[in-house]
Amino acid sequence: MPRNSDSKSIFRDRLDAADQLIDAMPIESLKEQQVTVLAISEGAVPIADRVAQALGAPMDLFFSEPIPAPNNPDLPIARISETQTLVMDRALIDSFGIDEEYVYNEAKRRHDDAILSRVYRYRHGEPIRPMADRIVVLVDACVETGLTALTAIKSMIEAGAQNVYIAVPILDASVHENLITVCDGVYSPHMIRDYIEIDYYYDDIKSLTEETIERILQTYE
Repeated sequence: MPRNSDSKSIFRDRLDAADQLIDAMPIESLKEQQVTVLAISEGAVPIADRVAQALGAPMDLFFSEPIPAPNNPDLPIARISETQTLVMDRALIDSFGIDEEYVYNEAKRRHDDAILSRVYRYRHGEPIRPMADRIVVLVDACVETGLTALTAIKSMIEAGAQNVYIAVPILDASVHENLITVCDGVYSPHMIRDYIEIDYYYDDIKSLTEETIERILQTYE
């Protein structure tokens, strides 16, 4: 069961976060099942790698892209995944009076331009491996709004996954309440009230190079 924590610098780095996450997961039980681990952001790849090693499971990187509000590039109103699953924040779209045609058009553009280029970079153009009847563990470095996680969850359900779990070192408590209603479980050692931002909780959360991500993913080919 996740425990509440409000202290700064909970994690030294991603690997420390991964170790704390693994301690909060039913590793032995999951080992007995057909599990696939998916990082749902580039920054989560080292964490997902560590989780996959603990489970003896395959790991991959699942791609999605935010769709910003028309006049505010920092405000995501929807998200599109590599499997073309679209999740919209209806409350934001309605409150700003945003035309859904804009959302669909922007989703197609970002899928074709941004996502497919990363699929070619990291997976040589190959689609995500089949998830039908698999137990899928979705890993991220943090969960703030939950839009990325929701998009990945919906994508995996549509792909026929048997069960879908979220595994994250730290997340906002209110987001946890939302996620638990749409997936089979959430594993996390830390639920934070009044979540600030990821940098606040990691001593070292610097960006990863494409080469580092590629090197880790290559070990699962």
